[in-house]
Amino acid sequence: MKKLLSATALLLASASLAGAEGVLNLYNWGNYTSPELLKKFEEETGIKVTVTDYDSNDTALAKVAAGGSGFDLVVPSANYVPIFVEKGLIRELDLTRLANHGNIAPEWVDVPWDKGRKFTIPWQWGSTGIAVNTSVYKGDPNTSAVFLQVPDELKGKINVVPEMNDIVNLAIMFVGGEPCTEDTEVLKKARDALLAAKPDWLSMDYGATEKMSNNDWAASVNWNGSSMRIRLANPDVVFGFPREGYPLFMDSVALLSDAKNVEEAYKFLDFIMIPENAAMISSFARYANGIAGSEAFMPEDMKTAPEVVVPEEFRAAGRFLPTCSPKATEYVTAIWTELQK
Repeated sequence: MKKLLSATALLLASASLAGAEGVLNLYNWGNYTSPELLKKFEEETGIKVTVTDYDSNDTALAKVAAGGSGFDLVVPSANYVPIFVEKGLIRELDLTRLANHGNIAPEWVDVPWDKGRKFTIPWQWGSTGIAVNTSVYKGDPNTSAVFLQVPDELKGKINVVPEMNDIVNLAIMFVGGEPCTEDTEVLKKARDALLAAKPDWLSMDYGATEKMSNNDWAASVNWNGSSMRIRLANPDVVFGFPREGYPLFMDSVALLSDAKNVEEAYKFLDFIMIPENAAMISSFARYANGIAGSEAFMPEDMKTAPEVVVPEEFRAAGRFLPTCSPKATEYVTAIWTELQK
């Protein structure tokens, strides 16, 4: 009997260990999660991470809000974090379980969308601009006119990513307005500019990293990290920062209110705040992160990359999109719906 009990205890201990290793379900933007990071995390913790991709903040919000997603962590952009909080979709973090919380760079702690970083942990941040193949178009890439007043060389060769807030607010800033404006005259000008330009676009699609690398597209509204990856594959491509104004973004990781693998989620959140690990995230997707000390582990080519280091003359034009008022959101959605027809 003693031997039987010992064997049973061993089996129970083994089962407990296997359970402790656990799993984690991460819901993140596509092509945005470093496989090397996940491999290192699994090797150090025994936790297996499953990543499910999404293509927009609205897609992620709708999926999570519907309930029963099975995900533990989600990575919304700054202007969507307050929406997730208001709807009760993410929980306030227990900072006592995050030993590395102090590694968040000071400028990314008291951010407007999450004061004190009570709900989210920085993932990556960057900008939305214009990627242009200079072998096709030799004009100025630092203007939204590239996609709103398409030059002849790019007609039928330019893509526009179907990210509502980025595209509509680029148009709003191009016509002289501010993001999330409720000024109907400005909104009409932005709407008219988008509708007039659309016939000159080739597509409204994702996948610029691959399609511009392969010369399938000659230009695209795109994000800076993706554009750096394109340039490394296709040196003819440059990234432009629209001088009329362009969106900045920070995507941050949040713990879902209905997460099942909470302990595993905390381990992952703490893991990505270690500078060396944060650098792995950036090294893959080529965006900056919000963790102090990660710069020392960054690839050399990111430290001077023109897509990452914004030229001085264009820095003031970048702005984080606020969380729009219900009325402003209604206007932006109406413009976007019309643009999709």
